[in-house]
Amino acid sequence: MRLTVTTWNINSVRLRIDLVLRFLAEHKPDVLCLQETKCPDDAFPLKALRGSGYEHVVFAGQKGYNGVAILSRLPLHTRDVMGFCGKPDARHISAVLGPEAGQAAGLVLHNFYIPAGGDVPDRELNPKFAHKMDFLQELRAWGGKRPSGPAILVGDLNVAPLEHDVWSHKQLLDVVSHTPGETEALETLRGEAGWIDAARHLTPEPEKIYTWWSYRSPDWNAANKGRRLDHAWVSPDLAGTVRSVDVLRDARGWERPSDHVPVTLALDL
Repeated sequence: MRLTVTTWNINSVRLRIDLVLRFLAEHKPDVLCLQETKCPDDAFPLKALRGSGYEHVVFAGQKGYNGVAILSRLPLHTRDVMGFCGKPDARHISAVLGPEAGQAAGLVLHNFYIPAGGDVPDRELNPKFAHKMDFLQELRAWGGKRPSGPAILVGDLNVAPLEHDVWSHKQLLDVVSHTPGETEALETLRGEAGWIDAARHLTPEPEKIYTWWSYRSPDWNAANKGRRLDHAWVSPDLAGTVRSVDVLRDARGWERPSDHVPVTLALDL
């Protein structure tokens, strides 16, 4: 069975609902995990998404900020939301694929939106950065308690952990998302919990991989100053099933795009 799971920071699901529907129509993943939906639950565009063939939808949102959702062609058996740092700020949602999902039945999907961390990489001077580092520490503790069994973790993790996950390792060492404290924290928690970084499992360094290009660049495509902020991890028992991780770079050039693009993980179960 081929299972495809896409992660995409959409930067407002209502503002970019046409882009979501376009992506679903053209690429038809089995599961789409969205971050930064910026939408309270009572305004989530559920009807439009179900009308596109994704009958099984779970979401957690709030007005104007954050928000996560999982859309699936396959039945979702359960829904769970975890809070971190004492904040109910809609940064995690998980679901289990139901018994009708064939070989994928029982697989757990985790969708995360880790805090961006602001502009100053100093927890004493920048409360947003302190929140990000605390979040990563709590995520590390959660990973050590994660139940065994097949699982996928995707999302905008807001960290480009490796040297070739950014356009210039040297120039970005003191820029939030690629500072040593952040990269070490993310790689430590990933390694301790046994998660496999699917993109780098298939495409090791030194090949560059980017999933995000700043709005601040007057010509993002020509400058190509990207970062790999969006990730797809699998539990060790799924490592041998990973077939591809595709970054839809073209989506960054769509009309009124998100600054992130869809990243699709394909597994042969």
